[in-house]
Parts: sequence; structure tokens; C-alpha cells
Amino acid sequence: MKPILIYCYDAYCGWCYGASSVIKKISVTYKDKLHIEVLSGGMMIGEHVMPIEKIAHFIQNSYTRVEELSGIKFGEDFLWHINNPDKSDWVLNSEKSAIALCIVKEYYPERQLEFATDLQYALNYEGRDLDDDETYRHLTDKYNIQSEAFYTKLNAEEYKKIAYYEFDLMKQLQVNGYPTIFIQTDELKFIMVAKGFTDYDTINKRIDNILNENKTSN
Repeated sequence: MKPILIYCYDAYCGWCYGASSVIKKISVTYKDKLHIEVLSGGMMIGEHVMPIEKIAHFIQNSYTRVEELSGIKFGEDFLWHINNPDKSDWVLNSEKSAIALCIVKEYYPERQLEFATDLQYALNYEGRDLDDDETYRHLTDKYNIQSEAFYTKLNAEEYKKIAYYEFDLMKQLQVNGYPTIFIQTDELKFIMVAKGFTDYDTINKRIDNILNENKTSN
């Protein structure tokens, strides 16, 4: 089998937003050597679903660090919610963004990383609420997906189950932080490449080593 790069992320993960340019560059570098699979982590589900008021203080203290290490910028419309949590109606819930990704995978599996990145930009730069159905309308236009079909699937139990299957996969892979990257070299072999924000050169070297070892063992 062709090795698979498994990118474990969550749309609400600020460090994943910071890593978006790195993972995009990696996907281009290895486009002929690796399949890319993006899995949603379900960071904010169940008892971890919370209003922005409960987590804004943490984000206020961490987003500048993400900017310093990654060079990415958080948008003013996003930061308004972080700096005015008492006026924001945001509820952070990973479920809807994960379902949306599952739908796009069905239509365009080769564009799943692009869509995940678009979700992160919509939240962290444009300040769009990922728990609001209307947030996804501009993306259905971009991806040329018929809106009525998309929204039917977004609220269908079938696609919710697919999203929760991905959340369960995270538990099986013992992922407890994001972003996390694996290389799957065969059906049962998963090699961790990176946990947390990691620069391009480091990931590049690790993937090269894994692919070279895999080639030798085969």
C-alpha cells in the first residue's frame, strides 16, 4: 500500500491553525509519495463543549505564542470574541465542523486538507462561528457543492456517526493533543511523526527517514 500521512487536527485547535502552512507544504512535498488523510479530533465534544466565556482567558494567553512560533496571524474579527467573551454568543463544539469535513471528503477526498485549512481560516481569521450552519455557505460555493444537499447531510445522523467514528479513531491511536501526525506504512503500523506544533524541516526529515526505512524493509 502507498503510505498514508494521517493529520490529526481539530478545527478549534489554535496550534493546528498555526501548523496549517507547514502541513500544506508537507502535502505538496510528498504528493507523489503519500496519501493525505485528515481526521477530526473532537476536542470540544460532550462535557468539553463550552461557551467562549469559559475558555477565552486561555486563548488570550496562548494565541500570541502561536503567532510567534508559526508566523500566522489571528484576525481582528476572531479576537473580538476572545477579548469580549461576555458579549459573544459563541459555543465551541467540534461536532459540526467535523461533520462538514466528512461531507467534503465524500465529494473531494483529494481536497480534505484544503477544506480543513479553510475551516481554520474561517474561524481564526474571519471570525466565523463554526457551530452556525450559515458559516459553511461560502464554502459550499467555493467547493461547488449544492447547498441543499450539503445542509441535509450536515444535519443527518449518518454523517454524525462518521464524524464520531473519527473521534473514536483518535482514542485508538491514543492521540491526546493536536496537531498530531502519523505515517501509516501498512494496515497495522502507525508511526508518530509529530505531536504539537513542529516546523517543516523537522517533519520533512522524519518522514524521509520513515519512508527510507519502509523501502528497505520491503
